[in-house]
Amino acid sequence: MTIATGDQRWLIALDIDGTLVHDNGFMSERVVAEVARVRALGHEVIVATGRSASNAIPVIRDVGIHDGYAVCSNGAVTIKVDKEHERGFTPHEVITFHPGEVLEKLIEKLPNAHFAVENADGTYKFHRPFPSYALGTHNFETALEDMMNEPASRVVVLSPDHDAEEFVGVIAGIGLHSVSYAIGYTAWLDISPQGISKASALETRRQELGILPSQVITVGDGRNDIDMFTWAIAGGGYGFAMGQGPEEVHAAASAVVASVEEDGVAEVLSGFEGILFSRSVS
Repeated sequence: MTIATGDQRWLIALDIDGTLVHDNGFMSERVVAEVARVRALGHEVIVATGRSASNAIPVIRDVGIHDGYAVCSNGAVTIKVDKEHERGFTPHEVITFHPGEVLEKLIEKLPNAHFAVENADGTYKFHRPFPSYALGTHNFETALEDMMNEPASRVVVLSPDHDAEEFVGVIAGIGLHSVSYAIGYTAWLDISPQGISKASALETRRQELGILPSQVITVGDGRNDIDMFTWAIAGGGYGFAMGQGPEEVHAAASAVVASVEEDGVAEVLSGFEGILFSRSVS
């Protein structure tokens, strides 16, 4: 087995929800095996997720990654995986912004929504309940006015009054020009500091690792993955959309692969040598 070094190495970025894991949290043994195989070849596999670090680290461990880095909170938080640390990671880079102005706009338009902020230490403050799994174990109910002025790496909005398509229209009309944002399948909105996305964090890691822009593969299923597809493709790499993703996500990708239930990530990684071969003869 030849181990890739130097300019032979690839960066492979994998989303979590709907990509590595099913809706119920299940992850296929085939996916785990393919991740291990590609890592053993010397390539860098980085999990890139909208989840907070504390919610991401169990999946990162389960997929067999016990060192290296991961991109969390849609790019606002990059962690160093550390199996010796009690939390399983240490912060590497945390980018924050002041959420007050954004929250004021959202509260005006979405008075019944549930709001939460992710603090620099990875804990959450919320003013109305969220699903039990959504904010991890370190979260605290807080008055809305007390969430306005502390630096945050992310604002999370859940609007039970809207379905996903209605919500897209409402958010577009608010005019959130000072932040980056991504909308999920449901009426769920993640707001990050301006210019921050999975793509921006992955580009920082790519440069630090010395991997060529053309040797990047990204795999995801959601609207918050579109930026990393665009980034990968612009550099000469690939963006693969999971089969069950929305049409706009499919349209942004190099190709659409099998759904998460049919092990789309394993499909991409098992074809990795085919990508290398096509490059060598093109």
